[in-house]
Amino acid sequence: MRTLIFRTVAPYLSTLMIVFSIFVLLRGHNEPGGGFIGGLIAASALAIYGIASGVAPVRRAIYFHPMNIAAFGVVLGAVAGVVSIFVGVPFMTGLWIYPVIFGVEVPLSTVLFFDIGVYFAVVGTIGSIALALEERDEI
Repeated sequence: MRTLIFRTVAPYLSTLMIVFSIFVLLRGHNEPGGGFIGGLIAASALAIYGIASGVAPVRRAIYFHPMNIAAFGVVLGAVAGVVSIFVGVPFMTGLWIYPVIFGVEVPLSTVLFFDIGVYFAVVGTIGSIALALEERDEI
């Protein structure tokens, strides 16, 4: 299904989906959403772009191999959990800091970094599966 309309709209739709996935990721602490749902939306954007343009342009666009992205996500999630051990609280306990950035107090937490790790793990894993299935269809 590589119609002219789909090939024209797919890059814009994929970009919009990536931005929305980041929004869902960042609002997921306090409201519905989070790393898993955001990652699924981003992986769907990669799949749509791959269906429209082929696998090679998607691989060039994401720059890193999808499994490397997934591995980075797993490591980031593990580091977010291990930080709590060094503070003397149980593993995966949420910790917060409140730095002032440009005059605004921004709450940062290990929970946020864990969610970002889940996001990358899901994008890498599902993206790798989707690209492998699309490559198989191109042969």
